[in-house]
Amino acid sequence: MKPAPTARPAATARPAAILAIILASYFMILLDNSVIFTALPSLEADLHLTTGQLSWIQDAYVLVFGGLLLLGARAGDLLGRRRVFVVGLAVFSIASLLIGLAPSAGWAIAGRALQGIGAAVVAPASLSLLTASFPEGRERTRAVALYGATAGIGASLGLVIGGALAHWISWRAGFFVNVPLGAAMILLAPKFLPETGRATGRFDVAGALTATLGAGALVFGIINAAEAGWDSPLTLWTVSAGVVLLVAFVRIERRAAQPIMPLRLFASRRRTGAYVARFLYLGAMIGFFFFTTQFMQEVLGFDPLQAGIGFLPMTAVNFAVAMANPRLARRLPGSVLLLAGILLTLAGMFWLSLAGTGSSYLSGVALPMVLIGAGQGLAFAPLTSFGIVGAPAADAGAASGLLNTFHQIGTCLGLAVAVAAAATVPHGPATAHLAAQVSAALTAGSVLLLLALGTAAVFILPADLAARRTNNRPTAARTSPLEPAR
Repeated sequence: MKPAPTARPAATARPAAILAIILASYFMILLDNSVIFTALPSLEADLHLTTGQLSWIQDAYVLVFGGLLLLGARAGDLLGRRRVFVVGLAVFSIASLLIGLAPSAGWAIAGRALQGIGAAVVAPASLSLLTASFPEGRERTRAVALYGATAGIGASLGLVIGGALAHWISWRAGFFVNVPLGAAMILLAPKFLPETGRATGRFDVAGALTATLGAGALVFGIINAAEAGWDSPLTLWTVSAGVVLLVAFVRIERRAAQPIMPLRLFASRRRTGAYVARFLYLGAMIGFFFFTTQFMQEVLGFDPLQAGIGFLPMTAVNFAVAMANPRLARRLPGSVLLLAGILLTLAGMFWLSLAGTGSSYLSGVALPMVLIGAGQGLAFAPLTSFGIVGAPAADAGAASGLLNTFHQIGTCLGLAVAVAAAATVPHGPATAHLAAQVSAALTAGSVLLLLALGTAAVFILPADLAARRTNNRPTAARTSPLEPAR
């Protein structure tokens, strides 16, 4: 096998165009992970969905996305990252069109699963292409900061866009908008994005199967736990099967000559800490989006458009802080920015968990969202950069695939934890009951953020400060996949 795929420059080297294509494509798949939330009531009424079918509109996407991420990342390494990036965009765009045309629940759920396949290819390929396209230093630091910011902004802006389209046009418009956007990216990618050479060698079939089936079974079990409980036989069997398959996967990877997930990626404390912290952080954020949307609509009486607009304080602050992140990173260690970001998010989440039936939007929701938005703006870029720092060039796809795998599995587990916490609230008057459920769910999210803070402090901060002392320069810029892990 070649030691690393060799990047070949695009016909026209325009950094701004390259970054725009990568961020727009990544934003598109993140958008559909959240655009569905504010559109759920309209979708439910239009397709006459049951509660179970409604949950699977979201879960089918996350299940396939999380299960196929490592396979999608490896496909980019073997076949060329630009090639699989374009194929993934095509699959995602076609699936979006099919969902927009869906006449029934089964059609919509199948379309969401197909979207998950496309997203599992696009997400790791986009990050790998970014590291291949921008040289080490200020350019890559800025690009990674924007990529990290896209992860937070895409999730929150999706709620605004979803609410606006569902209110003014139809829930279907949220999926139709992907079609022209995806087509534009497919046409522009071959012109501007660099291609990587195809790595030669054997494909890790056993690793690919056990990773995909293991992650898929684990995600399915987590999703089922949110609906049927952790003591459900189906939950126990699928989670157990997922764990067994993933243990088998690790054993296979130890012996494989060309592993789909090189275990050496976990040798770095910063990378390992970033994977776990991202898992916990996203677990908290998915519960925040899911339950805060309900709070604004069911307790404060907002319509879908107003609920979407209600997230703007967080989105605006998130964007402003994210834009300032590269300048901050030149003055402060990336680990310090990460800790500050998680701490701000924790403060905002805990404040929001205190909201009740007597709360106003300004004091109960908007002001806590300002803290959460600032925290996201600070946290996502270092969570991304530390997840790929020091990864060898040959493992760039695997590193980005792992980053996105922990992202997706974290959202699944986090939503299950939030729903389980909400289920502990005793029944009462509808509005008061929902407000209490939201409070319980966001309290659980605060616990996950506290664990993320501890993970960053124990694993990332000491290793980052040590590397900073050794190199005598900001580690936020050390995102090159060619640099040695520390």
